[in-house]
Amino acid sequence: MKIENNTECFVQLWRELEHTRRLLGMQYRRFCIRRVMKSWLGNEASDEMIWQVCQLAAPHEYEPVYGQDELPPPSLHPRKSREFLRALVAVRLGIGIRKVDLKALDKAYSVAFPHSTPINVNKKKRQPP
Repeated sequence: MKIENNTECFVQLWRELEHTRRLLGMQYRRFCIRRVMKSWLGNEASDEMIWQVCQLAAPHEYEPVYGQDELPPPSLHPRKSREFLRALVAVRLGIGIRKVDLKALDKAYSVAFPHSTPINVNKKKRQPP
């Protein structure tokens, strides 16, 4: 899987995440960061890489067993999935987490899930008086 820091790639990642959630559900397997990365990246997803992604996604949530906490469905609760995808792109490309294009990631969510409420964590800037 080729990962880039642009809208087209983010749309593909959101759709693939939903597809993987359904696939793991049919196999009665847990939908978690570890399983998603193993299914997407295979042997390339080492324990160290999974740990790095978990640390960037939520530094205080995945303490005991990295990457095995259940993720909520991305179409209903996109915040954790958004942080996961953001961290995955940062680790895979070797860039800082702040260099990931959040506007493109949020726009891609609206394209991948057109009937869901759009994600927009960037607040409107105040107009100068």
